[in-house]
Amino acid sequence: MNPIYLDHAATTPVHPAVVERMLPYLSEYFGNASSTHRAGRDARSALNAARDRISAFVGCSPAELVFTGGGTESDNTAIFGAAEASSGRGRHIITTQIEHHAVLHACERLEKFGYEVTYLPVDKFGQVSARDVEAAVRPDTVLISVMYANNEVGTIQPVKEIGAIAREKGILFHVDAVQALGHIPIDLGSLPVDLMSFSAHKLSGPKGTGALYIARSARVVPLLYGGSQERKRRAGTENTAGIVGFAEAVKIFEGARYEMQQKLEKLRQEMVMELERRLGSGGYVVNGHPSERLPHILNVSFPGVSTESLLMNLDLAGVAAASGSACTSGSLEVSHVLRSMGLPEEVTASAVRFSFGRTNDEAQIAAAAGAVQDIVTRLRR
Repeated sequence: MNPIYLDHAATTPVHPAVVERMLPYLSEYFGNASSTHRAGRDARSALNAARDRISAFVGCSPAELVFTGGGTESDNTAIFGAAEASSGRGRHIITTQIEHHAVLHACERLEKFGYEVTYLPVDKFGQVSARDVEAAVRPDTVLISVMYANNEVGTIQPVKEIGAIAREKGILFHVDAVQALGHIPIDLGSLPVDLMSFSAHKLSGPKGTGALYIARSARVVPLLYGGSQERKRRAGTENTAGIVGFAEAVKIFEGARYEMQQKLEKLRQEMVMELERRLGSGGYVVNGHPSERLPHILNVSFPGVSTESLLMNLDLAGVAAASGSACTSGSLEVSHVLRSMGLPEEVTASAVRFSFGRTNDEAQIAAAAGAVQDIVTRLRR
């Protein structure tokens, strides 16, 4: 069978038009955007145009968008930068137990330097309560960080409500929107958010390119030093080709957003229906929120079958899926997200994430579901 890629939440194949748009900036337009000669000015012009395009897509001023090396750097810059800039007012941070490790590990690092972090629980659907966030606020709270949508189960968080609480209490609010970009309309002009992280490769753009929205009113200490690029907020020569590719990916996605959303939702529904038809309602469990979720992520458990065995056999069958959890010493750990949702062990130990994208079609979904049926039936014997 031809390979079937169902791991778009991890990364997406770069769109051919994005590759074509990037190529000139890897060859003839190779200048450093900080240089004042013609080659540098050409790169700077491309950089400015890309910044205009992406900032318009998320509803902020071009001056509020800082280009980074990806989502992890954007998260780290927001967490460390906001914490250091606000350390004179307090050293307490609020986040959730289901954040991406780019946020969780950054918070754990800050704890070693005397910061206190409250890791809020979520409900069985993977959603944090805005009331819990408000109850966790202390006089010394300086930062709240909550992701827009979870990368493992797709659950969307109450960002507007949490942002309103943060705004009322004068607390910086960071949102990891890496998985949400393109799938949830984002208007930073109306959202009560101070910092928001993005990444290009989740949107058919290139890897190694990201962005961080920093509101004009937000004070953030730079993470990197060595140059005055990005208005002295992120040192280092900008990845012009990658940023141009990011902007092109945004342009393509924006032009076909409705059609893409409809397609992804249909593929997800097809996968669920195929599993229902082949395994029956008792043969699988869907994890995450039933309605407040991203259209392209489907997290499913197959009780009685280990995640590791299922993924290995799916790979042998030509189907690429994921667990969403970390790999340590060759074995999969139970997902910290599913564990935080309080799900039974038989569910957390058998969970697989299927995530869909523009390269998938209904025939692939049927074939993948057939492979799941064969493997699950065999392993449950």
